[in-house]
Amino acid sequence: MAYQLPWMNDELQMFRKTARRFVQEEFVPHQTRWRQQRRPDVEAWTQAGAAGLLLTDVAEEYGGGGGTVAHEAVIAEELAQAGVHFGSLNQSIVAHYIQAYGNEAQKRNWLPRMGRGELVGAIAMTEAGAGSDLQAIKTSATRDGSEYVIRGSKTFVTNGWHAGIVVLAVKTVPKAMGPKSISLIAIETGQLAGLTVGAPLEKLGMHEQDTCELFFDDVRVPVSNLLGPSEGMGFSQLMAQLPYERLMVAVTAIATAERAVTMTTKYVKDRVAFGASLMDLQNTRFKLAECHTESHIGRVFVDKCIGDFIAGRFNATTAAMAKYWLTECEGRVLDECVQLHGGYGYSTEYPVARMWADSRVHRIYAGANEIMKELIGCSL
Repeated sequence: MAYQLPWMNDELQMFRKTARRFVQEEFVPHQTRWRQQRRPDVEAWTQAGAAGLLLTDVAEEYGGGGGTVAHEAVIAEELAQAGVHFGSLNQSIVAHYIQAYGNEAQKRNWLPRMGRGELVGAIAMTEAGAGSDLQAIKTSATRDGSEYVIRGSKTFVTNGWHAGIVVLAVKTVPKAMGPKSISLIAIETGQLAGLTVGAPLEKLGMHEQDTCELFFDDVRVPVSNLLGPSEGMGFSQLMAQLPYERLMVAVTAIATAERAVTMTTKYVKDRVAFGASLMDLQNTRFKLAECHTESHIGRVFVDKCIGDFIAGRFNATTAAMAKYWLTECEGRVLDECVQLHGGYGYSTEYPVARMWADSRVHRIYAGANEIMKELIGCSL
């Protein structure tokens, strides 16, 4: 009997069918061109919004779908199963910051436009000298009357090219140290003087997803764009929202591993060597047995995490465990699947090669796995 997702219901099954059809019809045919241009078409965002695939777990009163994290998990899985990299997760992450910490005017201004895909969201935390160590950021926001003057730069900004709104981590007390020096400011990028968007970065994988540098040269934004009631709350806000992001990375990782096992199983059954299919070789069966077992264990774990998140029982330590273990599992599975494809596994004409390259960053972003282990260790 096939494994049944414990958090799935009839409504989510229908939603999955809608999401799968949309991704296959509207995204998959354009993947080659998106990879070449290093970003999706801007129209893809409004198309996704019109199909109800953006901000699915944001409150309906603010233009979202009114669903749960399970709806976002469905989208993450369908994108992974189709081999599509689209920044909808980052759209949801930004929306969660605004929904959680924005005032009523901010939420009603930004969230409905994000839900329609008219406003693309990005979160800018990382800098050239500050990755996992967020307290080391140098980008500053100095208050000048009713405005903040922002100076500095950010790198590895997903959706940076198309972003219409950026949640920016800054030092509001530039010379201060520690978490109390950091604030989050939301900025609308349209015609914003002093903001420069760098060309999409040349990455190992995920070529169709735009990732850019942002440069702030005396950029002025209203003080009213601060997220939260006061300055100095940014670090705690980031820590509170990162478990959501890490869970979604884990969901993507296990869905990718499952796709790799399915794809490789078909390949080794069709591929003939020494007068028989590769599947007839014991080593092939043993390797696939290992991969299938690991991905199944990962699936059971991530499904429990989704259920716990919905029930309000999910915590930062479990999020770190999920992000760390499931992305490591994904890496092991994909490496074996590339090997079983032989030389074809190293050719980007084959999806398994692209999956291997695309997935490598899962062990780095949303907090490097070494940081995840540290978080887990500190909880013991």
